[in-house]
Amino acid sequence: MRIAVFLPNWVGDAVMATPALRALREHLPGARIIGVLKPYVAGVLEGSPWFDEQIILDKRGPWRQRWPAAAWRLRRESVELALLFPNTLRTALAAWLGGCRRRVGYVGHGRGWLLTDPLDPVRDAHGRSTPRPIIDAYNLLVEHVGGPAPGRRMELFTMPRDEAAADEVWETHGLGRHSEVVCLNPGAAFGSAKHWPTDYFVELARDLHDRRGSGVLVLCGPAERALAEEITVRAARPGVHALAGRPLSLGLTKACIRRAGMLITTDSGPRHFAAAFGRPVVTLFGPTHIAWTETYYPLGVHLQKEVECGPCQRRVCPLDHRCMKLLGPAEVFASAADLLQRFSPARTSA
Repeated sequence: MRIAVFLPNWVGDAVMATPALRALREHLPGARIIGVLKPYVAGVLEGSPWFDEQIILDKRGPWRQRWPAAAWRLRRESVELALLFPNTLRTALAAWLGGCRRRVGYVGHGRGWLLTDPLDPVRDAHGRSTPRPIIDAYNLLVEHVGGPAPGRRMELFTMPRDEAAADEVWETHGLGRHSEVVCLNPGAAFGSAKHWPTDYFVELARDLHDRRGSGVLVLCGPAERALAEEITVRAARPGVHALAGRPLSLGLTKACIRRAGMLITTDSGPRHFAAAFGRPVVTLFGPTHIAWTETYYPLGVHLQKEVECGPCQRRVCPLDHRCMKLLGPAEVFASAADLLQRFSPARTSA
């Protein structure tokens, strides 16, 4: 049997799809499973045992990575089943043009006619889509085709080169000298509305260093190098360091979070890396509904202030960003300290 799995387009969503991917492979161990995914999603799932082949989609890449080429490759594979994790018209069109005989996905965005198995999202009394855990919606796709209930245990893997790069980070900055290492993740690809004030990250880094003796590593992607450096410089503590001054990759970020004692993060994709590696995580929510990305992870704490204008789901705050400004560093530090006390200190080296 040949199966095409169209993976989510967001880093965090890809991690939340891992229980479903694992269950699909276990349910159909002899199937040929083809992952159709963006380049950065490939970095998130690198090392996993769930795909026999990958088709990379990149609208800015060479022709062989564009949607028409992907559809042609699927047609040559004679795919019998396609599971569509993203709720986009383009995904359904690619599966249809690719000749995938059975196409399973959620209706919406005018794509219902392209699906052989259109599933209805949960809606309220007015017919509007209601916030629900995406991880559960992904799991239902696998259950719909006869697979077992996947559960909610997310899972990721690291590559030897990424572990070696993390070894170098730990050695260069002397992080192994600390009883615990806390990673801070200040970025958010969704938009500036998810950002926690830089001043707050600076104060939090100082508190972790001064009051707990923590080593602090500020994570970043290529677009957040300057932000990570600013937090480190302004914190002005010998145990606070940034990942910014070296080659960056999602693999390195995974390897750093895997060996850290805790992650404190905005509501962004790397938040789920912590859960996938069994690390404690404190997530700072502002404009987004927690329900969409709830994973019921027992070592996760969600912090969010109730404000009259939120959660608004906006990428940019049109007002005063009160949902994030009201969440102060002292409250975050207290929540992190409490979680660390309840969870035995993590190893700070591989």
